[in-house]
Amino acid sequence: MTETTLLVRDDADRVTVTFNRPGRGNAFNMRLLAELNAVLDRIEAESRPRLVVIEGRDGVFCKGLDLQDLLEAGDRPGGGPEPDHSARLYIETLRRLTLFPRLVVAVVDGAAIAGGLGFVAASDVAVATPRSQFSLPEAVWGLVPACVGLYVLRRTGFQAAYRLALTTELIAAPEALSLGLVDQVTETPEEVLRRLSVKAGRLAPATVGDIKRYFRAIGAIDPEREERAVMETDRLMADARVREAITDYVRYQRFPWNRP
Repeated sequence: MTETTLLVRDDADRVTVTFNRPGRGNAFNMRLLAELNAVLDRIEAESRPRLVVIEGRDGVFCKGLDLQDLLEAGDRPGGGPEPDHSARLYIETLRRLTLFPRLVVAVVDGAAIAGGLGFVAASDVAVATPRSQFSLPEAVWGLVPACVGLYVLRRTGFQAAYRLALTTELIAAPEALSLGLVDQVTETPEEVLRRLSVKAGRLAPATVGDIKRYFRAIGAIDPEREERAVMETDRLMADARVREAITDYVRYQRFPWNRP
């Protein structure tokens, strides 16, 4: 099965969802989020237990929100700032992954950047190849990684998430493993997937859902924090200074400190 922004492969033991926007660094937009949710709808309607695998392609997992799409949406007649909706749909999608009644595995081979890191952090198991890299660079454009930060915090704890947000540092797979951002680093993710698919096939979807709901209830993320993250993202995306920084980067590949 092929979607516009996703490649979806159905196997007996798993459904593999591949971000399919290689010309944009597999960055997500509203359409990708909607199509991902449509795939999840279909899987959830099935009775059989299967693994759900999320991956990128061409050496990139996902580079976050598509900033070029963001600007183009604002430039269209009648177009408004997309983040008024994309931030909310994004965090709703992350929440859904954490509650989805199937085992969700992120396989990272390459860069998982900004909001792309959220799909890793919201997965039940995250596997990375040694060449993978991770970063929260939002501060470069005057943004706070508010939505993704909640889910990174869920995996790493406060200090690591705080440091990644403040420093915009690019970290390698071994450090991501030490922080708990990923669960395993391996040259052969398929071996891990085969093992997990056997485990997933033995678990009733209802039980998986019960476990996820319970651990979410005792965890650090709640609707109030999610709403605050969306509001902070929307506030900053409407800021002229932020929009100018994003425009300079998308159109001229120029960072704020390189302005004339």
